[in-house]
Amino acid sequence: METRWTVRLRVPAVVLLLMAMSAFSAPAQTFDEAVAAYKRGDYAAAYRGFRVHAEQGRAAAQFNIGLMYHKGQGVPQDYAEAAKWFRQAAEQGRASAQFNIGLMYDKGQGVPQDYAEAMKWYRRAAEQGDADAQFNLGIMYHKGQGVPQDYAEAAKWYRRAAEQGDASAQSNIGFMYRKGEGVPQDYAEAAKWYRRAAEQGDASAQFNLGIMYHKGQGVPQDYAEATKWFRQAAEQGRAVAQFNLGIMYHHGQRVPQDYAEAAKWYRRAADQGDASAQFNLGIMYRKGEGVPQDYAEAAKWFRQAAEQGRADAQFNLGLMYRNGQGVPQDYAEAAKWFRQAADQGIASAQFNLGNMYATRQGVPQDYAEAVKWFRRAAEQGDASAQFNLGVMYDKGKGVPQDYAEAMKWYRRAAEQGHASAQFSLGNMYDNGEGVPQDFVQAHIWLNLAASLFPASEKEKRHAAQRMRDKVASRLTPADLALAQRLAREWRPKTE
Repeated sequence: METRWTVRLRVPAVVLLLMAMSAFSAPAQTFDEAVAAYKRGDYAAAYRGFRVHAEQGRAAAQFNIGLMYHKGQGVPQDYAEAAKWFRQAAEQGRASAQFNIGLMYDKGQGVPQDYAEAMKWYRRAAEQGDADAQFNLGIMYHKGQGVPQDYAEAAKWYRRAAEQGDASAQSNIGFMYRKGEGVPQDYAEAAKWYRRAAEQGDASAQFNLGIMYHKGQGVPQDYAEATKWFRQAAEQGRAVAQFNLGIMYHHGQRVPQDYAEAAKWYRRAADQGDASAQFNLGIMYRKGEGVPQDYAEAAKWFRQAAEQGRADAQFNLGLMYRNGQGVPQDYAEAAKWFRQAADQGIASAQFNLGNMYATRQGVPQDYAEAVKWFRRAAEQGDASAQFNLGVMYDKGKGVPQDYAEAMKWYRRAAEQGHASAQFSLGNMYDNGEGVPQDFVQAHIWLNLAASLFPASEKEKRHAAQRMRDKVASRLTPADLALAQRLAREWRPKTE
């Protein structure tokens, strides 16, 4: 299982506002009647009234005609015509029209997409105090669209919009403070802006405020508070918040541990395509945690995450195919998924793929290929792969026989507590293969192996005991006491 934290910028949807102006003296009543017609849904009458005033150069009427063409109200939807009327109003200094023509250039609606032109109009509106334009101008600087990327300029415009109460801008300026982009990194300031946006219902900010409480960044660490904000974002459908709420219930972080509740939230995020949630839901079905154990359902969710490139899901799906759990046993399919995970650096997948090459399961037998994958896993500290690589050098399979190299890999695995590696290492000391013969060292490793082989491997345990006792017969009482003391003091090492 993993906890995954992300932060995202949000670009708002199109914002088009009906501007009802009555400051002009003539013919004011006719304009007001057009506004009244629009409000009651009589778009044809509203269009006729606005059109008269638009053709006379009234900016508010030009804006509203643009709006009606954009929405297809009373006229066929026509973005090019909408852009024409927005432009006329914008050129008269109408901030809302400047914002909308900027948005049309930004999206390529009715005009060719042109970020530089969008920037021009956003800036004109922003300088008049239009919060939507200020926010979008911040986005353009943040992404480097139409201007060179400039985090400081982005932060400046986000702040102006945020100070007017724009929740998306508050969320984004919080992001900038959290990352130290364009402003000094300041978790307390980030939390302040996230909170303002979160209290307005912004799901991204609610999620990110939850992160701050979970990690204790800018606020005291408080899992209960983190859960509260994750829940608010999750209930708005924010998949990553649903996933993290599942994590809180899964691990009982300041909420009662509740596998069923964890599975519920994982499922909601998984249904939205969240690969981490799909993987965790697969784990819960495989283990029967919070849901009935169901290998077929586990395989289904592993597959969905695996197809999105999730390496641990690819590995687990490979295991399902290898073991025939929830899917028909299919070594070739297992090898396919192990390879995809192995290529992403998953050591367990590399080890399993090496085994498949060594034993001719789903792939042609190829000891050199087996050695390649064992080595990759072994170099990441996988004890089983280190042991198998030792065996390959010991037997001369896929590599020239080399007892010294075999000893090196057996030792690394043995020091991690791998019983079979300890047994092999003891034998090599007993026989003087790859190292000078040393009965004290042989006894130490055989003694450890005898103690670490599980009951399910009693034949190996008995073999280790027999070899240990045979070596003991060659030791003086003092050397035997030394070997037993060193074994008693031994502690496994992790890589």
